[in-house]
Amino acid sequence: MQTNLFLPVLNAPEIARPLALPEAAAPRTHGAKLWLPQRVLFTPDALQEAYGQQILARAQALNLPIERLKSNRLTGLRGADERATYRTAKTTLAVVNAPAGALRLQPTPPSADYQLNLAEGCPAHCQYCYLAGSLSGPPVVRAFANLPKLLANTQAYERAGRPVSFEASCYTDVLGIEHLTGALAEAVRYFASREGGRLRFVSKYDHVESLLGLPHHGHTRARASLNAEPLVRQLEGGTASIEARIQALRRLALPVAQGGGGYPIGVVLAPIMPLPDWQQHYGALLDRLQAALDFDCDLTVEFITHRFTPGSKEVLLGWYPNTSLDLDESTRAVKRNKFGGLKYVYDLPTMKELKAWFYSEWQRRFPHAPVQYWT
Repeated sequence: MQTNLFLPVLNAPEIARPLALPEAAAPRTHGAKLWLPQRVLFTPDALQEAYGQQILARAQALNLPIERLKSNRLTGLRGADERATYRTAKTTLAVVNAPAGALRLQPTPPSADYQLNLAEGCPAHCQYCYLAGSLSGPPVVRAFANLPKLLANTQAYERAGRPVSFEASCYTDVLGIEHLTGALAEAVRYFASREGGRLRFVSKYDHVESLLGLPHHGHTRARASLNAEPLVRQLEGGTASIEARIQALRRLALPVAQGGGGYPIGVVLAPIMPLPDWQQHYGALLDRLQAALDFDCDLTVEFITHRFTPGSKEVLLGWYPNTSLDLDESTRAVKRNKFGGLKYVYDLPTMKELKAWFYSEWQRRFPHAPVQYWT
């Protein structure tokens, strides 16, 4: 996911306390609750789209409160303060048309060749949220009703020589809202027929039933976002447990003849943090993954360490003023991009130690599953 827009810090408060880890306990196994927004807004343009009407039917079937807006502008989403705005936005689904600029796809290395945004905004409550500072305005979930046009537009980016990859999870968790939109299933079906394109998505949710019977022809890679158990418990509100995500990944990867989806799969291990006893916690995670994927499957991994920008820190502390997330710049190294923006990353010795350990432990357990990148 792309996260690093440069914004100035406006007297952001200091972190309230260091990360306090929960006591050792048996891994949790709960699945994620379906996100049911308190309001579903439809713009006039969205309701003119056949796909917008399909989303309307889904919302009506779930008996959700529906508002048909008189204009294509979203208003009334701000509260008395940033926390109130956050609460209002996080309980709202807005069904809109993606703007014309969405048809100019942006490169998104190293995750994929291009972004393909089926929606923007996420129903989860991750205290390190990658979207903080990246999307303008309140963090409302926006689903795009002109989905067929967005999918067809990807053909202009295909080229001879090798398939072009499209990342659907830059600005949303597509699986977390799939019961409301059906957009991920539509994209899987679309790319199944495209020899020149490949779809990629990643999720912290486990509701994969609607994907298992789809014809995908191996053209969609389904990935699970995983992390150490203590970090998930403390920082990833509203998501499925690690065990539920692993089991969902197993179901996606199992052969169709065994009741699975037969998908190529992947693990996005993120955001990696050197918490106390991190080797023990991450080692336990990799052991659990190895036990679940006890069959031949097409598996990859992506390693992403925690980083933040001045702008994302400011937004996150507005959303989660009592967070235990480590956002102390004094313990980080500064990394600048070609546009002059900066982000705070772990220092070089820490990064070297983390990278060496994760590469070694991954390859020991999954010798045939390539590491796609480390960042």
